[in-house]
Amino acid sequence: MRIVSLLPAATDIVAELGLAADLVGRTHECDWPPGAVAGVPVVTSAELSADALSSREISDAVGGAAHSGSSLYALDTEALGALAPDVVLTQDLCDVCAVSYAGVSRAVRVRGGGPRVLSLEPRTLGDVLDCLVTVGELLGVAERARERRQALAARLEAVRARTAGLQRPKVVAIEWLDPLWPAGHWVPEQIACAGGEALIASPGEHTRPMEWEAVRAARPDVLLVMPCGFGPERTLRERELLTSLPGWEELPAVRAGEVWVLDRPAHFNRPGPRVVRGAEVLAHVLHGVGAGAPVSPAEARRLGRG
Repeated sequence: MRIVSLLPAATDIVAELGLAADLVGRTHECDWPPGAVAGVPVVTSAELSADALSSREISDAVGGAAHSGSSLYALDTEALGALAPDVVLTQDLCDVCAVSYAGVSRAVRVRGGGPRVLSLEPRTLGDVLDCLVTVGELLGVAERARERRQALAARLEAVRARTAGLQRPKVVAIEWLDPLWPAGHWVPEQIACAGGEALIASPGEHTRPMEWEAVRAARPDVLLVMPCGFGPERTLRERELLTSLPGWEELPAVRAGEVWVLDRPAHFNRPGPRVVRGAEVLAHVLHGVGAGAPVSPAEARRLGRG
């Protein structure tokens, strides 16, 4: 089967199902597993040079606070058609962060091709795991998909068991720095699974920008900094967007040294199998509890005062 993935999380799912060799096309951001996807042709490009722009400039370019303007992705419809896929995996959750289902459907109609287009729209941890089964059924590996779902669910239960009975710190997770934006969808569930109390955003919620005063009023014990699409180094370049805010030094999380910079694309941004690793990382962050492999500085690091 010839598979084109237009969503990094979908690429993760295909690899989890053992079908990475069937990928004939991917996005420019599909990077996991590195050895399995590096040689797969790329059919998208970045509309903006996000690395060269500030968070505010990126937000303004894609439609500002409404988060409903231009996409960061451009689709090469000629390349997509030439690949002659049997299946195209995309999403309809965010028109900014990936190629949308509507855009892909239009491209398929223009090319006159006949691939099956599957849109993934998870909002909760359960939805994310269910997507594994949905994709597996479409790709003819339903039994394997159910087995992998069960294994991932068991890892989440292991995190819950290891943090059960521990004092639950109050946690605020930030998914964009300017404007400030709380992390919603599955992230509050990842926090709860790891033994924390998620503030401001609710499980499954598609959030909107918030005022800094909302964070100050929440008085979080732990602050998670995880801008959408940013790795830790990119996040640290704009640390002053947070540290210069009024009352920063008075936050309980700051006073306790519990401000953490996380690798959002790897474990929190993409609704794929690696969200389970995100919960394991948070168990370490919130409680120092080991779950799964040891947590590396690339996965989570404290934001120093310097």
